[in-house]
Amino acid sequence: MNVTLEAQIQRAAALRQSERWAEAVAAYKAILSARQDLPNSWYNLGYCLRRAGDPVGALDAYQQALNFGAPAPEEARLNRAVILLDDLNREEEGAAELQRALALNPNYAPALMNLANLAEDRGRRADALSAYERVLALSDPPLEALARYLSLKGATGSDDPLLQRAARAINAVSVSPEDKASLAFAMGKALDAVGAYDEAFAAYALANRIARALTPKSQLFDRKAHAALIDAIIAAHPVGDGLEAPAADDPNLVFICGLFRSGSTLCEQVLSGHSRVTPGGELPWIPALARELGYPSAIPKARAVQARALYCAGLFRQLPAFDILTDKRPDNFLYIGLIKRLFPAAKIIHTVRNPKDNALSLYFLHLDPSMSYAQDLSDIAFYIAQYRKLMAHWKACFGADILDFAYDDFVHAPRQAMEPVLRGLGLTWDDHFLSFHERSSRVRTASVWQVREPLYAHASGRWRRYESRLKALVGLEGAGF
Repeated sequence: MNVTLEAQIQRAAALRQSERWAEAVAAYKAILSARQDLPNSWYNLGYCLRRAGDPVGALDAYQQALNFGAPAPEEARLNRAVILLDDLNREEEGAAELQRALALNPNYAPALMNLANLAEDRGRRADALSAYERVLALSDPPLEALARYLSLKGATGSDDPLLQRAARAINAVSVSPEDKASLAFAMGKALDAVGAYDEAFAAYALANRIARALTPKSQLFDRKAHAALIDAIIAAHPVGDGLEAPAADDPNLVFICGLFRSGSTLCEQVLSGHSRVTPGGELPWIPALARELGYPSAIPKARAVQARALYCAGLFRQLPAFDILTDKRPDNFLYIGLIKRLFPAAKIIHTVRNPKDNALSLYFLHLDPSMSYAQDLSDIAFYIAQYRKLMAHWKACFGADILDFAYDDFVHAPRQAMEPVLRGLGLTWDDHFLSFHERSSRVRTASVWQVREPLYAHASGRWRRYESRLKALVGLEGAGF
C-alpha cells in the first residue's frame, strides 16, 4: 500500500470517527474509485452510508466488502440483515442474511440475538426461545440473552431457577450495570406475572435506580426545561392559525400518537385488519425533521415543502404502495403542529388510557435514556400533566382531525369504542378487526406479545395491585386525558 493511499484511509477513518458522514462517504468513495479490492474500506463505506441515510447504498457496499473477502464476513452479513429488516422492510431477505451469518459462524451471538428478536417481532415464541437457548448455551453468553429469555419464558413462581440465576447475576460484581438493569426489569415482569407484586415492584424499583445512574446527566429529565418546551410549542401554534391547502399528491396518512404504553400498538394492529390500511409502525422521520427544522421555531414555507418531500422519500422507499398508512410513533403528540403544517389533511388518532395504569406501565419498561422521565414515578406524573396540557391545546387547534382511541373502553366494548375513530377515517367496522392477534405482520414495539393474544381486559385497572406504592401519582385521575 503506498503512502498516499494509507493517508487517504486514515483521513476517511478520522471523518468516520468524527461522525461527519457525508464527508466520510465521499472520502471512502474516492479511495475505492482508485482501488476496489479493499474490503475494510467497503465495510466502512457501508457503515457511513447507512448513517448518512442511504441504506440501499450501504447494502451494496457491504456486499462489495463480502465480494472482496471481508475478514469477518458474518459481521457484514449481520449488517446487511439489519438494514434489510429495519430500514427497507425486506423481512425475508433480512432473515436469510441472518442465516448466512450463522452458516459462517454458528456461535455468532449477535446474529442469534437478532434472529431471536426477529422471531419475537413475528410472534413466533418457540423460535425466539430456541434462539435464546442457543445463545445461553455458549461458553460466555451475553447476559442480555438471559434477560430477554426470562422476560419471554416467564417463571413458574418466585423461586423459579431462572429468577435465581438472574438474581445471582445482578448481585455479581463482574456484571455490568447495563446487564443488571436489563435483568432486574425482566425479573420484575416475571414476578408480576406470577402475582408476586411486592417482589415485582422491588425489582422494578431497582431496575429504574440502576437505569437512572447510567443515564448521562444531559439526558436526565429536567422538569423546568420540559415545561418550557411545552409552553414554546403552544406559543408557536396559536389557536386559529390557518392550514395550507393539502398538496394534490399528499399521501393518505394517519398518525397514531399519545403517551407511550397507551394502546398505540393495539390501535394500529386493529386498524391493519382493514384492507385499505397499511401499518407503518414507529417511523422515525417526524422527530428527525423536527430536530432538523429547529421545531417549534417558525418554519419558512420552502423548508416545510422540503421537509414534506424528505418524509415522503423515506416513506416510499420503505413502503412503496399503500392506500392509507399509519405512522404509529407515540411521541409524535409533541409534533402535531408540525405534522399538520406538512400534511394538512392528515388525521391524528390520540390514544388514551387510565393515567395510573399508563404511568405504571412506563415505570415497568426498560426505555431509552432519552425517556428518563419514566425512571421516576413523580417525573412520570409531571410528564403526563404536561402532555395533557399540550393535547388540550392541539384539540383546540385541530379538534376535528384528532380522534380519541380510548384503550380502557376498547378492551371492554371494542366496537362501541372503535366506531367513532373509524367514522373519522371514512372506514366501517369489520369483525376481522378483533383477529389482530392472528396476524403475521412484524410488530417492533414493547407491546409485541400483548397484541399476539386475543383481546383481554386484565391490564385495565392493573394499578390497583400496586396502589400502596403509587403515592407519587395522586392527582392523576380521570380516563387518561
